[in-house]
Amino acid sequence: MSLSRALVRDLVRLGWPVLIAQLAVMANSVIDTIMAGRYGTLDLAAVGIGASIYVSVFVALMGVLLALTPIVAHMHGAGRHAEIGEELRQSAWLAAALTLISLALFAYPEPFLALARLAPALEAKVRAYLHALAWSVPASLLFRVFYSFSTAISRPRTVMALTLAGLALKVPLNWVFMYGNLGAPELGSTGCAVATALVSWILCVLAWAWCWFEPAYRPYQVFARWSWPDAKALGRILSLGLPIGLTFLVDVTGFTFMALFIARLGALYSAAHQIAANLAALAYMLPLALGNAASVVVGQSLGARQHARARAAGLTGLALALGCAAVMSACLYWFANGIASLYTGAAALRRVAAGLIAFVAVYHLFDAVQAVSVNVLRGYRRAVVPMLIYAVALWGVGLGGGYLIGLTRVDLAWLGLSTPMGAPGFWLAAIASLVLASSLVTAYFLRVSGAAAAEPLAR
Repeated sequence: MSLSRALVRDLVRLGWPVLIAQLAVMANSVIDTIMAGRYGTLDLAAVGIGASIYVSVFVALMGVLLALTPIVAHMHGAGRHAEIGEELRQSAWLAAALTLISLALFAYPEPFLALARLAPALEAKVRAYLHALAWSVPASLLFRVFYSFSTAISRPRTVMALTLAGLALKVPLNWVFMYGNLGAPELGSTGCAVATALVSWILCVLAWAWCWFEPAYRPYQVFARWSWPDAKALGRILSLGLPIGLTFLVDVTGFTFMALFIARLGALYSAAHQIAANLAALAYMLPLALGNAASVVVGQSLGARQHARARAAGLTGLALALGCAAVMSACLYWFANGIASLYTGAAALRRVAAGLIAFVAVYHLFDAVQAVSVNVLRGYRRAVVPMLIYAVALWGVGLGGGYLIGLTRVDLAWLGLSTPMGAPGFWLAAIASLVLASSLVTAYFLRVSGAAAAEPLAR
């Protein structure tokens, strides 16, 4: 079997369970969006804004823990299985510390709410949503440690099965707590957060119970002994994890602040943006799965000192992601109205959302490229340069440009544009930011992988 065919096989084998797992996680958000949209526009806006704030904090902290994937993949590729358990124990301590940070931020979300300038009724719903969702953080972070570990040792199907089980619980729990069924209080949008917290704890317990009882996990000695926090080990994780977490912070806060600024335009535009952003995130799952799979193959190949295979895995992942993205973008563009109608029956909301979905179609093409490139670079343990690229592109061009043309008046008649453009202006700037980011991170990957493949003995 040729190298390219073998890599496609490996990427698909690792990628499809990760994709299903990620889609199951995203489906929870889709379920919340659809059920809140049917419940009421105000509750939909609360879920959209509250989820944006939550994701900004949680994903950045989770990103720190994602350093575990390339670290474990390198050890697995090098055959150092017995050392992996210690990395997991130290990551669990790190998850506990990150939990304290997140709980403080969710208890006092004033900096986020000040940017949105919400109406009192909407602000009250957002606060209640965040306070309930904060209970999910400890379980979610510990589950992510298991997620990274299982993916890095090429066992993503376990994670897939667990996330599908969580998805099966989401709709009935929403039904209970949103609408006040089976004797529960009617909580509306806050009920979505309560359901998510319960699902998170159930999955966390099941994941680590599986790790305890499943014989295939025993060579990694996860429960071999008790470990106190070790400064050297934690420093090794943080040296890679902090720039990854900051990259996620830049990426997600770009979307969060975008949602908060668009909230100034009113609940209609905020709800429409929530639909578009939800679709963009859903479409992102396929290239993200391919990127995660490529990162694992790259890490394992580098651990085994197979540098040419690592570079080929990155290039193969990019080609697959771009091809799939072209098909997805075409579907989003041509079926924008039909897709919007799945989220809401309100004609005005459907019309605005369909217009934004057309922007998502273009956005996704460049999002797919950067998703694979940045994940492959993590396989090479390169995270600082991508972090800087993202900060300039997503905050500077995307968020700054979006605010400029979305909410202020600037002279863009020479481009045939009239400002302020409102929500479409933010999406147009977001597209420009990803054109820049995807180009630069891909160029950096080609440079790093080329140097490694040319001088394998020096690596």
